[in-house]
Amino acid sequence: MSFQDPMKTYSTELRVRTRAALDFVNITDIVIQAVRKSGVKDGLVNVFIPHTTVGLFINEDENGLKRDIGEVLSNLVPERAGYMHDEVDYNAHAHIKSIILSSSTTIPISDGRPMIGTWQSIFLAEFDGPRERRIIVKVIGADVD
Repeated sequence: MSFQDPMKTYSTELRVRTRAALDFVNITDIVIQAVRKSGVKDGLVNVFIPHTTVGLFINEDENGLKRDIGEVLSNLVPERAGYMHDEVDYNAHAHIKSIILSSSTTIPISDGRPMIGTWQSIFLAEFDGPRERRIIVKVIGADVD
């Protein structure tokens, strides 16, 4: 009899086109689809953005809140405020905002679905767009109930 590891992994790379210099793109559905496609019923999903001027966050998908988040981040880190990096390409504010957020997030999976709350959505936060952005989704877990 041979031992079989019940753990499985699944990876996919997705692309999203942002529409503006500051943009919040709801990527919840594509993460849910990746988890479903993986066949993992119990585990973790990691979402990673391999860019230095975007970030990720989880919160409510409500237009007023998204405007508030954008305004707060812009007030915290205004454009062209004398940053050294702006001598290179005028996007230091975008790099700094991405640090305030994060380039990755990990969410538990139960019953084959990411365990996000009723009002929670997963967002890619663009700070230097519009651009095409890569999203790497890695699912790790078991396909047993």
